[in-house]
Amino acid sequence: MANYKKTEVGNLSEVATKYENGKVFLHDVLGLTGCEISVSSMPAGIKLPFNHKHKQNEEVYIFLKGNGVMTLDTEAVTVTEGSCVRVLPKVVRTMEAKTDMQYICVQAKEGSLVQFGMGDAELC
Repeated sequence: MANYKKTEVGNLSEVATKYENGKVFLHDVLGLTGCEISVSSMPAGIKLPFNHKHKQNEEVYIFLKGNGVMTLDTEAVTVTEGSCVRVLPKVVRTMEAKTDMQYICVQAKEGSLVQFGMGDAELC
């Protein structure tokens, strides 16, 4: 058995139609154990039909294409290609795509990162 797992989500512009709700959760397909990563595509004019917050996980949204608005608690935050937004667990959030939008969301337990980069690496 290999010590890695690979998947293909396909062209990001096709994620909106290829996966339920325009989103693929890599936790499910790669068996992630330390975080959740989702790859999403939202067509222009779509607004998430719900607000949500988390019990313990912070999220980082990395916008790859398009623009839209994230509503974080009561603040409307404009996001565009290249925007990166960290959202704490207790913040109520939703999102609307003004143009076709593609983004990655990384979710991990707030305060759990103790090693990263070269602090968690060994040169071989």
